[in-house]
Amino acid sequence: MSKIMSIFFLFCLLSLLGACNRQIKSSDLPPGIQIGQTYYTQFSLLQEKDNFRTTNYRKGFLIPVNTRVSLVSIGSKVAELKLADSSQPLTIENVPKHTNEDMQTAFKKIVGPRKVDLSTFSVAEQESILAGQVKKGMGRKAVLVAIGYPPQIETPNLDSNDWTYWSSRFNKFIVHFKNGKVDNIVD
Repeated sequence: MSKIMSIFFLFCLLSLLGACNRQIKSSDLPPGIQIGQTYYTQFSLLQEKDNFRTTNYRKGFLIPVNTRVSLVSIGSKVAELKLADSSQPLTIENVPKHTNEDMQTAFKKIVGPRKVDLSTFSVAEQESILAGQVKKGMGRKAVLVAIGYPPQIETPNLDSNDWTYWSSRFNKFIVHFKNGKVDNIVD
């Protein structure tokens, strides 16, 4: 009897998980989001096993800013993309408790219809951005393009002088700004 209950419980759990990422119909998408459209990453992403979580852990394989992607599907919690040059899949998983945003809003921060104009940054900032790294002297916008948004649960306001990121599930680092530039990075 316990084996039957275990199978029933597993079936219910899988059914609930499947319902968690309700697919959004093309006709219900807001302006600026279209299935099959080409987009460009708006900051350097780190992905693990073809997955990028909006928690923005700083580990995994680098996908540089301005990487061309196409949208395959989008749901209430997950967007499925393909890297245009390699057809490699990329799943963006929104974690609302860390972004305070729905998937569609988070999606528009992560990818956009145009490339980021890197010429607006200094040569040193451009190098750091393309490497997906933060270094002293970088401006706030350069940090966002280099490593993305910090979890809002840790940094609710980007006007703050301290932005807290997560290196991994258990490790954090803080980017400290002084006069709008990175002054210190505390690991």
